[in-house]
Amino acid sequence: MTDWPLYLLSFFAGLALGIVFFGGLWLTVRKAMSSKRPALWFITSLLVRSALVIGGLYFATGQQWQRILISLAGFILSRVLVLSVTKKLDRAKMPAKGGDQDESDL
Repeated sequence: MTDWPLYLLSFFAGLALGIVFFGGLWLTVRKAMSSKRPALWFITSLLVRSALVIGGLYFATGQQWQRILISLAGFILSRVLVLSVTKKLDRAKMPAKGGDQDESDL
């Protein structure tokens, strides 16, 4: 089978596109929550992230269903990776719970 380099490329393309998509979503949520116009952040981000992923998958997979499935596997794996990284980043920025603080202050 001589298609394995293309399958590998499709997997890493899906992984990279997923990191951009889910990382962009995480950044959008963080920025939009402190913005005066959060709806504009969410709509713009959705359009840009979706266009990048659809266009990237179109070119990376060559419209072959096997390569599309492999890139989808990379995309799903990227969700798990971004989720674990962003959880660690969010935990690092959260204030430590002290014994003398009231929970209503948090």
